[in-house]
Amino acid sequence: MANGPGVVGPTAMAETHCAIVLFVGDRAYKFKKPLDMGFLDFSTREAREEACRREVDLNRRLAPDVYLGVADVVGPDGEVCDHLVVMHRMPDDRRLATLLERGEVASGCLRVVARQIAILHAAAPTSSSDPAIGQVATRDAVAGNWEDNFDAMRPFVGELLSEDEFRRVHRLATRFLAGRRRLFDDRIACGMARDGHGDLLAEDIFCLDDGPRILDCLEFADRYRYGDVLLDVAFLAMDLERLGHPEAAQRFLAWYAEFSGETHPQSLAHHYIAYRAHVRAKVACLRHAQGDPTMATQARGLHRLVLDHLRRGCVALALVGGLPGTGKSTVASALSDSLGWALLRSDEIRKDVAGLGHTVGARSPLDEGLYRPERVAEVYREMLGRAQGLLESGVPVVLDASWTSAADRRAAAELAGATSSTLVQVRCESGMELARARLARRPVGADASDATGEVLDALAQRTDPWPQAATVRTDEPVDRVLATARAAAMQQLDLAEGDGGDDVG
Repeated sequence: MANGPGVVGPTAMAETHCAIVLFVGDRAYKFKKPLDMGFLDFSTREAREEACRREVDLNRRLAPDVYLGVADVVGPDGEVCDHLVVMHRMPDDRRLATLLERGEVASGCLRVVARQIAILHAAAPTSSSDPAIGQVATRDAVAGNWEDNFDAMRPFVGELLSEDEFRRVHRLATRFLAGRRRLFDDRIACGMARDGHGDLLAEDIFCLDDGPRILDCLEFADRYRYGDVLLDVAFLAMDLERLGHPEAAQRFLAWYAEFSGETHPQSLAHHYIAYRAHVRAKVACLRHAQGDPTMATQARGLHRLVLDHLRRGCVALALVGGLPGTGKSTVASALSDSLGWALLRSDEIRKDVAGLGHTVGARSPLDEGLYRPERVAEVYREMLGRAQGLLESGVPVVLDASWTSAADRRAAAELAGATSSTLVQVRCESGMELARARLARRPVGADASDATGEVLDALAQRTDPWPQAATVRTDEPVDRVLATARAAAMQQLDLAEGDGGDDVG
Protein backbone atom coordinates (compact mmCIF):
# COMPACT_ATOMS: atom_id res chain seq x y z
CA MET A 1 0.00 0.00 0.00
CA ALA A 2 1.08 3.58 -0.59
CA ASN A 3 1.91 5.73 2.41
CA GLY A 4 1.01 8.91 0.62
CA PRO A 5 0.61 10.51 -2.80
CA GLY A 6 3.16 10.01 -5.52
CA VAL A 7 3.91 6.57 -6.98
CA VAL A 8 6.17 5.81 -9.92
CA GLY A 9 4.67 3.89 -12.82
CA PRO A 10 5.02 3.37 -16.55
CA THR A 11 4.04 6.10 -18.95
CA ALA A 12 0.34 5.91 -19.72
CA MET A 13 -2.60 7.96 -20.92
CA ALA A 14 -6.25 8.16 -19.93
CA GLU A 15 -9.05 10.07 -21.60
CA THR A 16 -12.41 11.41 -20.40
CA HIS A 17 -15.08 13.28 -22.32
CA CYS A 18 -13.40 16.62 -21.58
CA ALA A 19 -9.77 15.92 -20.62
CA ILE A 20 -6.64 13.90 -21.37
CA VAL A 21 -4.39 12.76 -18.52
CA LEU A 22 -0.76 11.76 -19.12
CA PHE A 23 1.02 9.66 -16.48
CA VAL A 24 4.79 10.09 -16.45
CA GLY A 25 6.88 8.79 -13.57
CA ASP A 26 5.28 9.93 -10.33
CA ARG A 27 3.31 12.74 -11.97
CA ALA A 28 -0.05 13.08 -13.69
CA TYR A 29 -0.62 15.93 -16.18
CA LYS A 30 -4.20 16.82 -17.03
CA PHE A 31 -5.05 18.73 -20.22
CA LYS A 32 -8.46 20.26 -20.88
CA LYS A 33 -9.81 19.49 -24.34
CA PRO A 34 -10.47 22.61 -26.45
CA LEU A 35 -14.20 22.07 -26.85
CA ASP A 36 -17.58 23.63 -26.07
CA MET A 37 -20.17 21.12 -24.79
CA GLY A 38 -22.76 23.65 -23.68
CA PHE A 39 -22.53 22.86 -19.99
CA LEU A 40 -18.77 23.51 -20.19
CA ASP A 41 -16.71 25.69 -22.53
CA PHE A 42 -12.96 25.08 -22.84
CA SER A 43 -12.75 26.43 -26.38
CA THR A 44 -10.26 29.21 -25.56
CA ARG A 45 -6.86 29.05 -23.89
CA GLU A 46 -7.99 31.57 -21.30
CA ALA A 47 -11.00 29.42 -20.40
CA ARG A 48 -8.79 26.33 -20.06
CA GLU A 49 -6.34 28.20 -17.84
CA GLU A 50 -9.15 29.41 -15.59
CA ALA A 51 -10.57 25.86 -15.41
CA CYS A 52 -7.16 24.45 -14.48
CA ARG A 53 -6.64 26.97 -11.70
CA ARG A 54 -10.18 26.45 -10.46
CA GLU A 55 -9.66 22.67 -10.42
CA VAL A 56 -6.52 22.98 -8.32
CA ASP A 57 -8.05 25.42 -5.85
CA LEU A 58 -11.24 23.41 -5.33
CA ASN A 59 -9.60 19.99 -5.11
CA ARG A 60 -7.02 21.19 -2.61
CA ARG A 61 -9.89 21.35 -0.12
CA LEU A 62 -9.81 17.53 0.06
CA ALA A 63 -6.43 16.55 -1.42
CA PRO A 64 -3.99 19.44 -0.94
CA ASP A 65 -0.88 17.29 -1.34
CA VAL A 66 -2.08 15.75 -4.62
CA TYR A 67 -2.79 18.89 -6.63
CA LEU A 68 0.62 20.51 -7.15
CA GLY A 69 -0.38 23.43 -9.33
CA VAL A 70 -0.90 24.67 -12.88
CA ALA A 71 1.90 24.55 -15.47
CA ASP A 72 2.13 26.45 -18.76
CA VAL A 73 2.62 24.65 -22.04
CA VAL A 74 5.07 26.56 -24.25
CA GLY A 75 5.07 26.18 -28.02
CA PRO A 76 8.04 26.12 -30.41
CA ASP A 77 7.86 29.90 -30.66
CA GLY A 78 8.33 30.26 -26.91
CA GLU A 79 4.78 31.49 -26.38
CA VAL A 80 2.37 29.95 -23.86
CA CYS A 81 -0.17 27.94 -25.89
CA ASP A 82 -1.97 25.94 -23.20
CA HIS A 83 -2.07 24.93 -19.53
CA LEU A 84 -2.30 21.74 -17.54
CA VAL A 85 -2.96 20.57 -14.00
CA VAL A 86 0.04 18.94 -12.35
CA MET A 87 -0.72 16.21 -9.81
CA HIS A 88 0.97 13.49 -7.86
CA ARG A 89 0.24 10.15 -9.47
CA MET A 90 -2.11 7.95 -7.46
CA PRO A 91 -1.73 4.15 -7.17
CA ASP A 92 -4.42 2.50 -9.30
CA ASP A 93 -4.64 -0.51 -7.00
CA ARG A 94 -5.74 1.73 -4.11
CA ARG A 95 -8.84 3.09 -5.80
CA LEU A 96 -11.91 2.50 -3.65
CA ALA A 97 -13.69 0.95 -6.62
CA THR A 98 -10.77 -1.46 -7.16
CA LEU A 99 -10.67 -2.49 -3.52
CA LEU A 100 -14.39 -3.22 -3.55
CA GLU A 101 -14.05 -5.23 -6.74
CA ARG A 102 -11.32 -7.34 -5.13
CA GLY A 103 -13.51 -7.93 -2.10
CA GLU A 104 -11.21 -6.07 0.27
CA VAL A 105 -12.74 -4.43 3.32
CA ALA A 106 -12.73 -0.66 2.80
CA SER A 107 -14.88 0.38 5.76
CA GLY A 108 -12.09 2.30 7.46
CA CYS A 109 -11.43 4.33 4.34
CA LEU A 110 -15.13 4.94 3.73
CA ARG A 111 -15.67 6.15 7.28
CA VAL A 112 -12.88 8.70 6.91
CA VAL A 113 -14.31 9.79 3.55
CA ALA A 114 -17.65 10.45 5.28
CA ARG A 115 -15.86 12.51 7.91
CA GLN A 116 -13.91 14.52 5.33
CA ILE A 117 -17.03 15.30 3.31
CA ALA A 118 -18.83 16.36 6.51
CA ILE A 119 -15.93 18.71 7.29
CA LEU A 120 -15.99 20.05 3.73
CA HIS A 121 -19.70 20.78 3.98
CA ALA A 122 -19.37 22.38 7.41
CA ALA A 123 -16.87 24.92 6.04
CA ALA A 124 -18.60 25.44 2.69
CA PRO A 125 -20.56 28.53 1.66
CA THR A 126 -24.33 28.29 2.11
CA SER A 127 -27.33 30.03 0.62
CA SER A 128 -27.05 32.74 3.28
CA SER A 129 -23.76 33.89 1.74
CA ASP A 130 -24.65 33.07 -1.87
CA PRO A 131 -28.34 32.95 -2.85
CA ALA A 132 -27.43 31.00 -6.00
CA ILE A 133 -26.57 28.00 -3.81
CA GLY A 134 -30.04 27.92 -2.34
CA GLN A 135 -31.70 28.48 -5.69
CA VAL A 136 -30.18 25.28 -7.07
CA ALA A 137 -31.61 23.31 -4.13
CA THR A 138 -35.23 24.42 -4.51
CA ARG A 139 -37.98 21.97 -5.35
CA ASP A 140 -38.51 23.62 -8.72
CA ALA A 141 -34.81 23.50 -9.61
CA VAL A 142 -34.59 19.81 -8.73
CA ALA A 143 -37.75 19.14 -10.76
CA GLY A 144 -36.21 21.01 -13.70
CA ASN A 145 -33.09 18.84 -13.52
CA TRP A 146 -35.23 15.69 -13.62
CA GLU A 147 -37.13 16.99 -16.64
CA ASP A 148 -33.87 17.79 -18.46
CA ASN A 149 -32.82 14.18 -17.89
CA PHE A 150 -36.17 12.86 -19.12
CA ASP A 151 -35.93 14.95 -22.28
CA ALA A 152 -32.43 13.63 -22.98
CA MET A 153 -33.46 10.01 -22.39
CA ARG A 154 -36.76 9.88 -24.29
CA PRO A 155 -35.07 9.01 -27.61
CA PHE A 156 -33.77 5.82 -25.97
CA VAL A 157 -37.13 4.59 -24.68
CA GLY A 158 -38.23 1.38 -26.36
CA GLU A 159 -34.87 0.57 -27.90
CA LEU A 160 -32.62 0.85 -24.84
CA LEU A 161 -34.94 1.54 -21.89
CA SER A 162 -38.22 -0.11 -20.97
CA GLU A 163 -41.19 2.12 -21.80
CA ASP A 164 -43.03 0.93 -18.68
CA GLU A 165 -40.04 1.60 -16.43
CA PHE A 166 -39.53 5.05 -17.96
CA ARG A 167 -43.18 5.94 -17.33
CA ARG A 168 -43.00 4.72 -13.73
CA VAL A 169 -39.79 6.61 -13.05
CA HIS A 170 -41.31 9.80 -14.46
CA ARG A 171 -44.47 9.41 -12.42
CA LEU A 172 -42.78 8.58 -9.12
CA ALA A 173 -40.14 11.31 -9.38
CA THR A 174 -42.62 14.05 -10.24
CA ARG A 175 -45.16 12.82 -7.69
CA PHE A 176 -42.62 12.98 -4.87
CA LEU A 177 -41.59 16.51 -5.83
CA ALA A 178 -45.15 17.74 -6.28
CA GLY A 179 -46.02 17.52 -2.60
CA ARG A 180 -42.67 18.27 -1.01
CA ARG A 181 -42.05 22.01 -1.50
CA ARG A 182 -42.04 22.45 2.28
CA LEU A 183 -39.29 19.84 2.67
CA PHE A 184 -36.98 21.54 0.19
CA ASP A 185 -37.69 25.03 1.54
CA ASP A 186 -37.06 23.93 5.12
CA ARG A 187 -33.72 22.34 4.23
CA ILE A 188 -32.55 25.48 2.48
CA ALA A 189 -33.64 27.58 5.46
CA CYS A 190 -31.69 25.25 7.79
CA GLY A 191 -28.48 25.68 5.78
CA MET A 192 -28.49 22.28 4.09
CA ALA A 193 -27.80 23.82 0.65
CA ARG A 194 -24.04 24.18 0.25
CA ASP A 195 -21.11 24.23 -2.14
CA GLY A 196 -19.94 20.61 -2.18
CA HIS A 197 -17.90 18.22 -4.29
CA GLY A 198 -20.43 17.46 -7.01
CA ASP A 199 -18.96 14.24 -8.42
CA LEU A 200 -18.19 11.75 -5.64
CA LEU A 201 -17.27 8.47 -7.32
CA ALA A 202 -15.54 5.40 -5.92
CA GLU A 203 -13.20 5.46 -8.93
CA ASP A 204 -11.79 8.83 -7.83
CA ILE A 205 -11.21 8.00 -4.16
CA PHE A 206 -7.83 6.51 -3.23
CA CYS A 207 -7.45 4.65 0.06
CA LEU A 208 -3.87 5.29 1.20
CA ASP A 209 -2.21 4.26 4.46
CA ASP A 210 -2.30 7.81 5.81
CA GLY A 211 -5.90 8.42 4.78
CA PRO A 212 -8.05 8.72 1.66
CA ARG A 213 -7.56 11.22 -1.13
CA ILE A 214 -10.75 12.43 -2.79
CA LEU A 215 -10.14 13.79 -6.28
CA ASP A 216 -11.93 15.28 -9.28
CA CYS A 217 -14.30 17.79 -7.76
CA LEU A 218 -16.40 19.51 -10.42
CA GLU A 219 -14.77 22.78 -11.40
CA PHE A 220 -16.26 23.84 -14.74
CA ALA A 221 -19.56 25.22 -13.37
CA ASP A 222 -20.29 26.12 -9.76
CA ARG A 223 -23.96 25.20 -10.02
CA TYR A 224 -23.09 21.53 -10.50
CA ARG A 225 -21.43 21.50 -7.07
CA TYR A 226 -24.22 23.46 -5.42
CA GLY A 227 -27.18 21.73 -3.82
CA ASP A 228 -28.38 19.85 -0.79
CA VAL A 229 -25.58 18.17 1.16
CA LEU A 230 -27.58 14.95 0.95
CA LEU A 231 -27.53 15.19 -2.85
CA ASP A 232 -23.72 15.40 -2.67
CA VAL A 233 -23.23 12.28 -0.53
CA ALA A 234 -26.02 10.46 -2.39
CA PHE A 235 -23.68 10.38 -5.41
CA LEU A 236 -21.19 8.10 -3.66
CA ALA A 237 -23.99 6.07 -2.03
CA MET A 238 -25.43 5.48 -5.49
CA ASP A 239 -22.04 4.53 -6.90
CA LEU A 240 -21.35 2.06 -4.10
CA GLU A 241 -24.70 0.43 -4.70
CA ARG A 242 -24.10 0.36 -8.47
CA LEU A 243 -20.87 -1.51 -7.77
CA GLY A 244 -22.82 -4.12 -5.81
CA HIS A 245 -22.27 -2.86 -2.26
CA PRO A 246 -25.59 -1.52 -0.88
CA GLU A 247 -24.50 -2.22 2.70
CA ALA A 248 -21.43 -0.02 2.23
CA ALA A 249 -23.69 2.70 0.83
CA GLN A 250 -25.90 2.60 3.92
CA ARG A 251 -22.91 2.63 6.26
CA PHE A 252 -21.45 5.61 4.41
CA LEU A 253 -24.69 7.60 4.74
CA ALA A 254 -24.93 6.69 8.44
CA TRP A 255 -21.34 7.80 9.06
CA TYR A 256 -21.95 11.05 7.23
CA ALA A 257 -25.01 11.70 9.42
CA GLU A 258 -22.92 10.91 12.51
CA PHE A 259 -20.16 13.35 11.61
CA SER A 260 -22.35 16.12 10.17
CA GLY A 261 -25.36 15.97 12.50
CA GLU A 262 -27.56 16.21 9.40
CA THR A 263 -30.95 14.49 9.55
CA HIS A 264 -33.42 13.78 6.78
CA PRO A 265 -36.46 11.64 5.96
CA GLN A 266 -35.46 8.40 4.27
CA SER A 267 -37.68 9.32 1.33
CA LEU A 268 -35.33 12.20 0.47
CA ALA A 269 -32.25 9.96 0.56
CA HIS A 270 -34.00 7.54 -1.80
CA HIS A 271 -35.00 10.41 -4.07
CA TYR A 272 -31.50 11.84 -4.33
CA ILE A 273 -29.88 8.43 -4.86
CA ALA A 274 -32.43 7.84 -7.62
CA TYR A 275 -31.60 11.21 -9.17
CA ARG A 276 -27.86 10.50 -9.16
CA ALA A 277 -28.50 7.11 -10.78
CA HIS A 278 -30.74 8.80 -13.34
CA VAL A 279 -27.95 11.17 -14.35
CA ARG A 280 -25.54 8.26 -14.77
CA ALA A 281 -28.15 6.33 -16.76
CA LYS A 282 -28.52 9.33 -19.07
CA VAL A 283 -24.75 9.48 -19.58
CA ALA A 284 -24.70 5.74 -20.34
CA CYS A 285 -27.45 6.22 -22.93
CA LEU A 286 -25.55 9.03 -24.62
CA ARG A 287 -22.31 7.03 -24.66
CA HIS A 288 -24.19 4.08 -26.15
CA ALA A 289 -25.47 6.38 -28.90
CA GLN A 290 -21.88 7.47 -29.53
CA GLY A 291 -20.93 3.89 -30.33
CA ASP A 292 -20.12 2.14 -27.05
CA PRO A 293 -22.26 -1.02 -26.99
CA THR A 294 -21.13 -1.91 -23.45
CA MET A 295 -23.18 1.01 -22.13
CA ALA A 296 -26.51 -0.67 -22.85
CA THR A 297 -26.32 -3.01 -19.88
CA GLN A 298 -25.12 -0.21 -17.62
CA ALA A 299 -27.92 2.13 -18.71
CA ARG A 300 -30.59 -0.49 -18.01
CA GLY A 301 -29.09 -1.46 -14.66
CA LEU A 302 -28.89 2.16 -13.53
CA HIS A 303 -32.45 2.82 -14.68
CA ARG A 304 -33.69 -0.12 -12.61
CA LEU A 305 -31.77 1.32 -9.64
CA VAL A 306 -33.61 4.62 -10.17
CA LEU A 307 -36.98 2.90 -10.12
CA ASP A 308 -36.12 0.84 -7.04
CA HIS A 309 -35.18 3.88 -4.96
CA LEU A 310 -38.12 5.96 -6.12
CA ARG A 311 -40.46 3.16 -5.09
CA ARG A 312 -38.77 2.84 -1.70
CA GLY A 313 -39.00 6.61 -1.27
CA CYS A 314 -42.73 6.78 -1.93
CA VAL A 315 -44.58 9.00 0.57
CA ALA A 316 -47.76 7.28 1.73
CA LEU A 317 -50.74 8.06 3.93
CA ALA A 318 -51.97 4.79 5.39
CA LEU A 319 -55.36 4.57 7.06
CA VAL A 320 -55.59 1.57 9.37
CA GLY A 321 -59.09 1.30 10.78
CA GLY A 322 -61.72 -0.99 12.20
CA LEU A 323 -64.01 -1.26 15.17
CA PRO A 324 -62.54 -1.21 18.69
CA GLY A 325 -61.01 -4.53 19.67
CA THR A 326 -60.35 -5.68 16.10
CA GLY A 327 -56.58 -5.28 16.47
CA LYS A 328 -56.17 -2.15 14.36
CA SER A 329 -53.65 -0.60 16.75
CA THR A 330 -51.52 -3.73 16.70
CA VAL A 331 -51.57 -3.79 12.89
CA ALA A 332 -50.92 -0.05 12.60
CA SER A 333 -47.96 -0.23 14.98
CA ALA A 334 -46.50 -3.23 13.16
CA LEU A 335 -46.78 -1.48 9.78
CA SER A 336 -45.15 1.62 11.21
CA ASP A 337 -42.26 -0.36 12.64
CA SER A 338 -41.65 -2.57 9.60
CA LEU A 339 -41.87 0.23 7.03
CA GLY A 340 -40.29 3.01 9.07
CA TRP A 341 -43.38 5.22 8.76
CA ALA A 342 -44.58 7.66 11.41
CA LEU A 343 -47.55 6.57 13.52
CA LEU A 344 -50.38 8.79 14.73
CA ARG A 345 -53.08 7.29 16.99
CA SER A 346 -56.49 8.90 17.35
CA ASP A 347 -56.72 7.57 20.93
CA GLU A 348 -53.58 9.49 21.92
CA ILE A 349 -54.61 12.63 20.03
CA ARG A 350 -58.00 12.51 21.77
CA LYS A 351 -56.20 12.79 25.10
CA ASP A 352 -53.87 15.51 23.76
CA VAL A 353 -56.81 17.63 22.63
CA ALA A 354 -58.46 17.15 26.03
CA GLY A 355 -55.27 18.02 27.89
CA LEU A 356 -55.00 14.57 29.48
CA GLY A 357 -52.16 12.10 29.76
CA HIS A 358 -52.35 9.21 27.36
CA THR A 359 -53.04 6.66 30.08
CA VAL A 360 -55.55 8.72 32.04
CA GLY A 361 -58.88 6.88 31.97
CA ALA A 362 -61.76 8.79 30.39
CA ARG A 363 -64.34 6.15 29.55
CA SER A 364 -67.82 7.24 28.51
CA PRO A 365 -70.63 6.06 26.25
CA LEU A 366 -70.55 7.01 22.59
CA ASP A 367 -71.71 10.59 21.95
CA GLU A 368 -70.77 11.58 25.52
CA GLY A 369 -67.57 12.87 27.18
CA LEU A 370 -64.58 12.66 24.85
CA TYR A 371 -66.76 10.81 22.34
CA ARG A 372 -69.13 13.72 21.74
CA PRO A 373 -69.48 14.32 17.97
CA GLU A 374 -67.75 17.70 18.09
CA ARG A 375 -64.86 16.20 20.06
CA VAL A 376 -64.51 13.32 17.60
CA ALA A 377 -64.49 15.76 14.67
CA GLU A 378 -61.82 17.83 16.39
CA VAL A 379 -59.64 14.75 16.91
CA TYR A 380 -59.79 13.80 13.22
CA ARG A 381 -59.01 17.39 12.16
CA GLU A 382 -56.01 17.48 14.49
CA MET A 383 -54.78 14.08 13.32
CA LEU A 384 -54.98 15.07 9.65
CA GLY A 385 -53.29 18.38 10.41
CA ARG A 386 -50.35 16.63 12.04
CA ALA A 387 -50.22 14.17 9.16
CA GLN A 388 -50.09 17.01 6.63
CA GLY A 389 -46.94 18.46 8.18
CA LEU A 390 -45.24 15.06 8.09
CA LEU A 391 -46.27 14.26 4.52
CA GLU A 392 -45.11 17.64 3.23
CA SER A 393 -41.79 16.95 4.95
CA GLY A 394 -41.40 13.63 3.17
CA VAL A 395 -42.42 11.38 6.05
CA PRO A 396 -44.94 8.58 5.31
CA VAL A 397 -47.65 8.28 7.98
CA VAL A 398 -49.85 5.54 9.43
CA LEU A 399 -53.10 6.84 10.94
CA ASP A 400 -54.59 4.51 13.55
CA ALA A 401 -58.28 5.31 14.03
CA SER A 402 -61.66 3.63 13.64
CA TRP A 403 -62.34 5.39 10.30
CA THR A 404 -66.00 4.40 10.54
CA SER A 405 -67.13 7.63 8.85
CA ALA A 406 -66.92 7.90 5.05
CA ALA A 407 -66.67 11.68 5.43
CA ASP A 408 -63.51 11.35 7.54
CA ARG A 409 -62.03 8.99 4.97
CA ARG A 410 -62.81 11.45 2.19
CA ALA A 411 -60.97 14.15 4.12
CA ALA A 412 -57.96 11.85 4.42
CA ALA A 413 -58.10 11.07 0.69
CA GLU A 414 -58.20 14.80 -0.06
CA LEU A 415 -55.11 15.28 2.12
CA ALA A 416 -53.30 12.52 0.25
CA GLY A 417 -54.16 14.19 -3.03
CA ALA A 418 -53.13 17.65 -1.83
CA THR A 419 -49.73 16.36 -0.69
CA SER A 420 -49.21 14.03 -3.67
CA SER A 421 -49.06 11.08 -1.31
CA THR A 422 -50.23 7.54 -2.00
CA LEU A 423 -53.34 6.57 -0.05
CA VAL A 424 -53.25 3.13 1.57
CA GLN A 425 -56.41 1.80 3.25
CA VAL A 426 -56.55 -1.23 5.53
CA ARG A 427 -59.61 -2.31 7.54
CA CYS A 428 -59.18 -4.75 10.43
CA GLU A 429 -62.03 -7.15 11.07
CA SER A 430 -62.77 -9.87 13.60
CA GLY A 431 -65.77 -11.55 15.16
CA MET A 432 -67.72 -9.33 17.55
CA GLU A 433 -67.34 -11.74 20.47
CA LEU A 434 -63.55 -11.77 20.03
CA ALA A 435 -63.48 -7.97 19.89
CA ARG A 436 -65.56 -7.72 23.08
CA ALA A 437 -63.27 -10.20 24.82
CA ARG A 438 -60.20 -8.19 23.85
CA LEU A 439 -61.73 -4.98 25.18
CA ALA A 440 -62.76 -6.67 28.42
CA ARG A 441 -59.19 -7.86 29.00
CA ARG A 442 -57.74 -4.36 28.50
CA PRO A 443 -57.01 -2.79 31.93
CA VAL A 444 -58.01 0.83 32.52
CA GLY A 445 -54.94 3.04 32.21
CA ALA A 446 -52.89 0.46 30.29
CA ASP A 447 -53.50 2.18 26.96
CA ALA A 448 -54.76 5.45 25.52
CA SER A 449 -57.92 3.76 24.29
CA ASP A 450 -61.08 4.10 26.40
CA ALA A 451 -63.29 1.96 24.17
CA THR A 452 -65.64 -0.49 25.86
CA GLY A 453 -67.99 -3.21 24.64
CA GLU A 454 -70.80 -0.66 24.67
CA VAL A 455 -68.82 1.71 22.43
CA LEU A 456 -68.05 -1.23 20.12
CA ASP A 457 -71.72 -2.15 19.76
CA ALA A 458 -72.77 1.47 19.18
CA LEU A 459 -70.09 2.08 16.52
CA ALA A 460 -70.97 -1.13 14.75
CA GLN A 461 -74.46 0.29 14.10
CA ARG A 462 -73.20 3.45 12.43
CA THR A 463 -70.18 2.30 10.39
CA ASP A 464 -70.24 3.42 6.75
CA PRO A 465 -69.23 0.87 4.09
CA TRP A 466 -65.51 0.96 3.22
CA PRO A 467 -65.14 -0.89 -0.10
CA GLN A 468 -61.82 0.81 -0.97
CA ALA A 469 -60.00 -0.79 1.96
CA ALA A 470 -58.18 -4.09 2.00
CA THR A 471 -59.78 -6.24 4.70
CA VAL A 472 -57.48 -8.01 7.13
CA ARG A 473 -58.94 -10.69 9.39
CA THR A 474 -57.37 -10.40 12.84
CA ASP A 475 -58.77 -13.60 14.34
CA GLU A 476 -55.89 -15.49 12.73
CA PRO A 477 -52.34 -15.98 14.16
CA VAL A 478 -50.58 -12.66 14.69
CA ASP A 479 -47.71 -13.35 12.28
CA ARG A 480 -50.16 -14.17 9.50
CA VAL A 481 -52.24 -11.09 10.25
CA LEU A 482 -49.23 -8.77 10.09
CA ALA A 483 -47.91 -10.39 6.91
CA THR A 484 -51.32 -9.99 5.27
CA ALA A 485 -51.55 -6.33 6.31
CA ARG A 486 -48.08 -5.52 4.97
CA ALA A 487 -48.77 -7.32 1.70
CA ALA A 488 -52.03 -5.38 1.31
CA ALA A 489 -50.22 -2.07 1.89
CA MET A 490 -47.47 -2.94 -0.59
CA GLN A 491 -50.00 -3.99 -3.21
CA GLN A 492 -51.79 -0.67 -2.96
CA LEU A 493 -48.48 1.19 -3.30
CA ASP A 494 -47.62 -0.84 -6.40
CA LEU A 495 -51.02 -0.23 -8.00
CA ALA A 496 -50.73 3.49 -7.36
CA GLU A 497 -47.59 3.73 -9.54
CA GLY A 498 -49.63 3.63 -12.71
CA ASP A 499 -52.45 5.96 -11.65
CA GLY A 500 -52.97 9.63 -12.29
CA GLY A 501 -50.89 12.28 -14.02
CA ASP A 502 -47.30 13.35 -13.85
CA ASP A 503 -47.53 17.10 -13.33
CA VAL A 504 -45.53 18.89 -10.68
CA GLY A 505 -47.84 21.28 -8.86
